[in-house]
Amino acid sequence: MTEQAIAVRDVSPGDLRRWAELYRGYREFYRLPPDEQVVERVWTWLHDDEVEVRGLVAEREGEVVGLAHWRRFHRPSSGTVGLYLDDLFTDPAARGAGVGRALVTALASRAASEGCSVVRWITAEDNAAARRLYDGVARATPWVTYDLSPER
Repeated sequence: MTEQAIAVRDVSPGDLRRWAELYRGYREFYRLPPDEQVVERVWTWLHDDEVEVRGLVAEREGEVVGLAHWRRFHRPSSGTVGLYLDDLFTDPAARGAGVGRALVTALASRAASEGCSVVRWITAEDNAAARRLYDGVARATPWVTYDLSPER
């Protein structure tokens, strides 16, 4: 695939249809069950000033071909604020064209302009394609991630 100009911008209300297609693809990639309530909820979050999650989209030739969801987080250990990349997804037809790199780079630029100390994210250990990109733009940390489900 040839390199074409990729523009990254904040997600906007007019992106709903294409964003939802990509977000469903992201969920399918991570083997999450289809759930339109989740899709609708996350879309609402992205446009709610009371919710910390924000979104970016990447466009190529006027078509949205990638998305990223991020949020600020406080770092008590350093007394700083970082940006946390929750989700990153590129349309399979646009992979290898620099879309993921453009989204990560745009988030790093935002972090720098806001005086944030780090951009942090996790990925699946077996996501080799993403890890090739990530290894080229960041350093892997020695930290292990844990999830604890609250009792109900």
